[in-house]
Amino acid sequence: MSTQNPVFIPGPTNIPEVLRRAVDMPTIDHRSPLFGKILHPALAGVKKVLKATQAQVFVFPSTGTGGWETAITNVLSPGDKVLATRNGMFSHRWIDMCQRHGLDVTVVKQDWGDGVPAHRFEEVLTADREHQIEAVLATHNETATGVRSDIAAVRQALDTAKHPALLFVDGVSSIGSMDFRMDEWGVDVAVAGSQKGFMLPPGLAIVGFSPRAVAAAETATLPRTFFDIRDMAKSYASGGFPYTPPVGLLNGLRLATEMLLEEGLENVFSRHHRIAEGVRKAVAAWGLQLCAVRPELYSDTVSAIRVPPGFDANKVVAQALNPYGVAFGTGLGDVAGKVFRIGHLGSLTDVMALSGIAAAEMAMVDLGIPVKLGSGVAAAQEHYRLSVGAVQKKAA
Repeated sequence: MSTQNPVFIPGPTNIPEVLRRAVDMPTIDHRSPLFGKILHPALAGVKKVLKATQAQVFVFPSTGTGGWETAITNVLSPGDKVLATRNGMFSHRWIDMCQRHGLDVTVVKQDWGDGVPAHRFEEVLTADREHQIEAVLATHNETATGVRSDIAAVRQALDTAKHPALLFVDGVSSIGSMDFRMDEWGVDVAVAGSQKGFMLPPGLAIVGFSPRAVAAAETATLPRTFFDIRDMAKSYASGGFPYTPPVGLLNGLRLATEMLLEEGLENVFSRHHRIAEGVRKAVAAWGLQLCAVRPELYSDTVSAIRVPPGFDANKVVAQALNPYGVAFGTGLGDVAGKVFRIGHLGSLTDVMALSGIAAAEMAMVDLGIPVKLGSGVAAAQEHYRLSVGAVQKKAA
């Protein structure tokens, strides 16, 4: 497989050369003042990306999964009640982790392809008159199905029910690519990872804790050692880490946040939306459908595309990889073999997206899927051409 082609998996994403060089740095003494000059700007940059003013940011050598564990082990105690919905593979895995930690999880059933049912959450929370539910889990962007849920609506459900439960949000495939408002949405724990919107290699769990969540960590009793935010906060105060830090990745995170903020977060979100709309125009031109069941659910970072009955979506992924050397995401869990996924997040441009759309078309035509070669590319081209033209006119 050629490594010259961009990847179109929904993470890890393409790494800009400047960030690859930032990660590839000489060894430094991580107990020297030099490390603090890397660490603190990185934490401050993440805070701005989260649109948070009061939150504390913690970064662990891990992945988004470690971020989930950081959230539950620091804030919850054995037997605590948690409310969640299972609408995709990653919400499923977070629920599974909670259950393995001895938490009592109320799971609201939801079809894969639909979003978090805020109205059902409101009903459950209103019925919990004794306020036994300690936390509500929500996946902002379900990477397996290409579904974006309305976190503001989940917060409204909590507020309407007048329920004090903490709100945990998995933003692994949204933060840094799609609008995320930690303060405005009243998010208590936000979880991200380095390998998606931050355009870095895997290796960092990035977690934001509200003051309420930080306070809860003082009395929570689930076991924690490696992911203890109290140890991390104490070390941060002196410019250090409680154990050996991934210095290169943190240096990359420092620069990645600078790049996102320099582009302007609203411009970052607009770019992702424009590119995603081009992919969606292509899907419509192919005569295919997305896994997401309604337009308001469409993700701007990943599109899960349903293949026609009788075809195996995994074969589309395999055919794109060999002979074309282009990587797409396979379907997971309940949608395995039914969808293939085009990741369109991180370091990506309209022109790069066109190459992915073209490769997907070739793979599908090779397999006999009834799409017209060039139809999706043409639809996306027209969208990008008009969209970029509109931006230029507005700037002028």
